[in-house]
Amino acid sequence: MKRILVTGGAGFIGSHLCEKLLNDGHEVICLDNFFTGFKRNILHLLDNHRFELVRQDVTLPVLLEVDKIYHLACPASPVHYQYNPVKTIKTNVMGTINMLGLAKRVRARVLLASTSEVYGDPKVHPQTEDYWGNVNPIGIRSCYDEGKRVAETLMMDYHRQNKVDIKIVRIFNTYGPRMAPNDGRVVSNFILQALRGQDITIFGKGDQTRSFCYIDDLLTGLIQMMEVDDFIGPVNLGNPDEFTILQLAQQILAMIGSKSKIVYHPLPSDDPTQRKPDITLARNKLGWYPGVSLKTGLKKTIKYFEDLLQSGQV
Repeated sequence: MKRILVTGGAGFIGSHLCEKLLNDGHEVICLDNFFTGFKRNILHLLDNHRFELVRQDVTLPVLLEVDKIYHLACPASPVHYQYNPVKTIKTNVMGTINMLGLAKRVRARVLLASTSEVYGDPKVHPQTEDYWGNVNPIGIRSCYDEGKRVAETLMMDYHRQNKVDIKIVRIFNTYGPRMAPNDGRVVSNFILQALRGQDITIFGKGDQTRSFCYIDDLLTGLIQMMEVDDFIGPVNLGNPDEFTILQLAQQILAMIGSKSKIVYHPLPSDDPTQRKPDITLARNKLGWYPGVSLKTGLKKTIKYFEDLLQSGQV
């Protein structure tokens, strides 16, 4: 049994990770300021004597005794990270410094949840870990993508200078139950619009591509990366099956049986046209490959949002 800190533990990915780590027999400390996390995501864990909740912003120093740190805290959708871009980049920089300082003090292993956004609007397809990216450093997305690039820099420099035990994963589009309904992500947007009979809003022509990884597959990859000893990353974690945004919208409409119409809006600036992970490294180093199909994952995600709507929580 290990004592494990999960920053952003009340968020979409973090709450699932807390649950899985508890089920695996560990003690879990969830640290969250509830900017994009929800108490309802972890309500069912509060009675577990191996679970602790710390309501705190990751940009503030924290003194804890832990064996491992999953550093997930950061708004991850454009709606949220552009709402307060200065706070977003402070979370990425100061939050990561605080977690690395903690890891250095208590000799914990720390895993950074980085992002496919470090590749920007990629000129290489699919994206491999040795690609340096095509990022606009002064664009409206830079608080997040440049923030995560700096976070990766900090991880590597603490490792090289102070021998901190680090792991870096680059997470591609992930979806599933407990996604925030108001975060503007394409999967939750389309599902809620279809369930409500509203127009499905597609930005651009809908021919831009994304790869969608179900939450259970991602969790397996995160834990395998944390446990492996001879590899620090960075490593891509995502589903290599590639779909256009229009294909995703049509799939969701068909599964829900919705009569919603598809409408088109101008594409936001710096929106990537293609996004697909090359996961050769994850297969070779971790033996990891996602197994949940888009249809199977969407079925569970649609059910979650149906229940949320029926309970009046959105």
